[in-house]
Amino acid sequence: MSTKGYVAASWTADNNKRQIFTARLRILETAIPSPTNPSEEQVKADILLEDPATGQLFAAAPYTIPDVVEQVLDSSRFFAVRVQGEGGRKAVLGIGYEERSEAFDFSVALQEVRKTLGIEDDGKSGGKKPVKQKEPEVKKDFSLKEGETITVNLGGKGRRHNPIPQSPNVGGSGFSLPPPPGGSLLPPPPSAQEVKAQKRLSQNIDPPKPVDDFGFDDGEFGEFQ
Repeated sequence: MSTKGYVAASWTADNNKRQIFTARLRILETAIPSPTNPSEEQVKADILLEDPATGQLFAAAPYTIPDVVEQVLDSSRFFAVRVQGEGGRKAVLGIGYEERSEAFDFSVALQEVRKTLGIEDDGKSGGKKPVKQKEPEVKKDFSLKEGETITVNLGGKGRRHNPIPQSPNVGGSGFSLPPPPGGSLLPPPPSAQEVKAQKRLSQNIDPPKPVDDFGFDDGEFGEFQ
């Protein structure tokens, strides 16, 4: 280990001569009921190194702060894990994965554990977070009661408006006058020359003659006694 962190090159030197065990790694979360409030639980997480054949525990690391697991400086497949044995004794074990994808899955799993426990990256929270049990959801009945109806207002969408028919005689002004009754048209007013001609004609017509001018006289029967 250097002042900046752990280096995996020394662990794999001499054809992995320092390798001591091939283990199965598991992350175990345990929920413990709170002694003061039964509705709350305290969750803890442990990293377990077990014998892959028998399942016997080899070492365990209580995951209370992010520093329990540190990634080495020179490889993305190796980590330094701070394990804790009986009596509180502690040791640092170097673990490595053969595949990078497996190492990536391990890092993602630790990130999810930190979210569950409420552990910040700087380790200020102390590692335990009470988790409240979820209250059962109450199912609501949205079915219509007897006599109830649903009104849907579409807001005029989707309606078709029939175009207003226009008269074929409509000009550019946009207005048209109805024809006179009976379909006949009024004669145009007389011109000024026609008016003068009518006046001359009326002046040349002789006035009507009196009755005597028609060749009748009373004769002897002209007067009635």
